[in-house]
Amino acid sequence: METMISEEMIRDDLLKTFHRLFNVNVLEATPIKRGWLNLKWIVTTDSGQFVLKQYNKRRLNNPEALLFAFSQQIRLFAQGLACPKLLSHNERILLETDNGERFMVMEYCQGNLIPPGKTNVHQIYDLGRATGKMHRLLNDGTISIKKSPQFIPPSREERLAHWNSVWKQAKEAGKTQLLDDIETQHRATEEINIEILELLQLGWAHRDLWVDNLLFHENRLTAILDFDRLRYDYPQLDVARAIISCALDDNLDVSLASAFIEGYSEERTVVKGYLTISLRLLWYMESTWWIHANMVQHSVPPVRFAKEMRWLAENQNKLPALLGNI
Repeated sequence: METMISEEMIRDDLLKTFHRLFNVNVLEATPIKRGWLNLKWIVTTDSGQFVLKQYNKRRLNNPEALLFAFSQQIRLFAQGLACPKLLSHNERILLETDNGERFMVMEYCQGNLIPPGKTNVHQIYDLGRATGKMHRLLNDGTISIKKSPQFIPPSREERLAHWNSVWKQAKEAGKTQLLDDIETQHRATEEINIEILELLQLGWAHRDLWVDNLLFHENRLTAILDFDRLRYDYPQLDVARAIISCALDDNLDVSLASAFIEGYSEERTVVKGYLTISLRLLWYMESTWWIHANMVQHSVPPVRFAKEMRWLAENQNKLPALLGNI
């Protein structure tokens, strides 16, 4: 029978190992209640503040990819990107406790989380500039390209079959309140120009650039967090994910979207219609993640992501007119 391990037991195990490896005295450990399965604490010591992140065994299914992401975060930090400094012991970033818990240590970054859709024009401009810098550095030729991206867009026929199946599942389960949302996704799939997705530029990207992974102080970005999902994919996914997360409240604030693109274009070339295509790509990838027959209507953050997918599907054909040249 598998022994149940509490969060407190994991915390104490990590703190004991942290003290032993880095020779610091822990004064306080405050849990960070964000993320799925992985546990995190802000740890105050006699040598400053750090963040300890435990990797749940259910999520640590590709340690090689995680170690690669760590290596790139180290490189980005060294070149001035606003992100946490990772600590190593004997040149190892992914550490292990005596009880077999995997974890990493990073320096604590000052800053505040901003609620979805509530950044100001200066904050999102600075985020755009930092995102452009991150993409420029990640794709400067230091690391080789791959044969194919992480996300390979399925055909229209595959997606329509998917939405038909989801509609049937919801109907049979008596979840009639979900049917309108599913029909909206189906209709947007019929209307989208799939061919434009084949013209997108591939490259290395963060792939989790939303408000919970961003810290701000006043009008400045202080840190991009959580590089665990960094993969070879479409950098435009980062652009769309950041903008939809930071600039969509009830509707998309186009002035905020424009400010992000203005900052981004200081580091990377942006062509006409860049954001329209980026948002369509994001919707095509993420819609099946957040709109489904097992949706929990009041679960946060999934309810936020479902709202974003609903808005993108409903405004698929309006995006060019809404966004203009950006």
